[in-house]
Amino acid sequence: MQFRLGNRRPCISLVATLGDRGTPEPLERVPDPESLACWCVEGRFLPLSPKISAPEMGSMRLLREAIYRAACAVRQSHKPFPEDIATINAWAARGTLVPELTPDGRSADWKGERTLFPVLATIARDAIDMLTRTPPARIKLCADPTCRGLFVDESRPGKRRWCSMNFCGNRAKSRTFARRHRRS
Repeated sequence: MQFRLGNRRPCISLVATLGDRGTPEPLERVPDPESLACWCVEGRFLPLSPKISAPEMGSMRLLREAIYRAACAVRQSHKPFPEDIATINAWAARGTLVPELTPDGRSADWKGERTLFPVLATIARDAIDMLTRTPPARIKLCADPTCRGLFVDESRPGKRRWCSMNFCGNRAKSRTFARRHRRS
């Protein structure tokens, strides 16, 4: 997979399409309509790549940043910006993807319109669910200062520090190890 999707909430997966938020030049993981279409398929929102226009790319980025800013505000017990709330609510009011149980009875696929808009509507509703049902102390930013990725800490003690131990956690541990070896 080309994207860091993991086992994340849909709204967190969308926010993760912009990486290295703590650097002067963040990493855009979906720089063009083709990569966003690929993300929709790899994220299992759609079975086939949809046609995506430049204005739709702009809509995705607007929603992505509204979710990120709103989550950052809520985690600090602040009110999100009214324009971010309006963006999330406007997308959530649209028609969403509908889950459909597969024949094996153990998984689900999305049924519905095969375009970007229902995907974004589904993600906006997931963001509302996260912002209203997740305790603010469990909505966190990655401790890696270059990453600053958003995640929900579902660990029992609530002490998770990294958005992903495989990426940011290992990178931090490698830096600590290298620092210790330079001193010796």
